[in-house]
Amino acid sequence: MLDRSKIGQQFAPLVAPIESGRLKFFAKSIGETSPIYTDEAAARDAGYKTLPAPPTFAMVLDMESEADLPPEVELLQLDVGRILHGSQSFEYLGQMYAGDVITVQRTLVDIFDKKGGALEFVVTENTYTNQDDQLVAKTGCTLVYRNA
Repeated sequence: MLDRSKIGQQFAPLVAPIESGRLKFFAKSIGETSPIYTDEAAARDAGYKTLPAPPTFAMVLDMESEADLPPEVELLQLDVGRILHGSQSFEYLGQMYAGDVITVQRTLVDIFDKKGGALEFVVTENTYTNQDDQLVAKTGCTLVYRNA
């Protein structure tokens, strides 16, 4: 069984600048065709201050760490061969823009099991705060850990 005493653990915050080139590349990679994500004039004409981050871009920021594995995997000493991605959720509270500097704070919020402990679930929440201390998004992620 995973160490439930780790619930509530906050990991070191990650600070990531959002560059317009990354936003354009991400928009292209997800098949987004709206010019507001690739053309600053179109974004301004649509009422944005500059290029907005496309939906789900927050996940890119989660991967900014120099570590190879998510911090909860290392903390709980999970065998990566027994991990499945269970779910991902997004809550948008504001807008991320090119030029923003976003601080990502990850917290381990729950660990629970099913099937008599054969499966354990590791739930994390990330918050995304811009340089003006505005909370712009929250994400949730559930990893499924298959016990041997």
